[in-house]
Amino acid sequence: MTTSRKRFSKWKLALIVILCLVLVGTAGATIYVNDYYRAGAMAAESLLSDDMVTVTKRADDSIVFAPVQNPHQNSANTDAASGSGQTTSRGLVFYPGGKVEYTAYAPLMRELAEHGWHCVLVKMPFNLAVFDIDAADDIPDQFPEVDSWYVGGHSFGGAMAASFVADEDEDDFDGLLLLAAYSTADLKMSGLDVYSIYGSEDMVLNKENYEKYRANLPANVKELIIEGGCHAYFGDYGAQEGDGVPTITAADQLQATVDFLSD
Repeated sequence: MTTSRKRFSKWKLALIVILCLVLVGTAGATIYVNDYYRAGAMAAESLLSDDMVTVTKRADDSIVFAPVQNPHQNSANTDAASGSGQTTSRGLVFYPGGKVEYTAYAPLMRELAEHGWHCVLVKMPFNLAVFDIDAADDIPDQFPEVDSWYVGGHSFGGAMAASFVADEDEDDFDGLLLLAAYSTADLKMSGLDVYSIYGSEDMVLNKENYEKYRANLPANVKELIIEGGCHAYFGDYGAQEGDGVPTITAADQLQATVDFLSD
């Protein structure tokens, strides 16, 4: 075999190897992004509007849970631009947990809306908030009837929400909600109103990192450890691999969360 033919054969072999690696990588990535936790039946029911909450799915697939009647506002404090005729005191943009179908958090969003929160549940590309950290960026401007805004999320979604709000230009948000999550970004001097909640039986949350990064939060952070709660019970997507065994029901954990945030 001549030298030129040998070189051609080597290049041909290299191209075949590269093509195989690309195909394997693509297949692996496809399997990975399609392997996620699906929302349950309770989540589906929570997506229906009623006389307490109006649920609207928008063109970008985000879902708005708007209180029809806000019990925390004076009826005279109204805004004709809002669908309910009420001014909502607090809004929440929520980032779903990693590899969890975003509608799994509909029950939590609905309960908060019944307590006067205006909630926007955002859909993340491939169910991973890292691909759209700035998803909350322009949402407050779209709801002028809401007085103050929080951004938050569950697990990996909470960490990405913290990274988003750590941007010094993000002055549209007054608070941060961390559900079984922590902030690797320094928020000590942010002035944010921070809520941090997790279950005592949560075995998915890295407790060592949680304690390590607690110093990144403002000194007046409001923390709740739900006795008997677990990692997965903030959403409706079944048991999560590696999680602890809860000693309360999902409804109990949901109620404890909502009560703490709406007190």
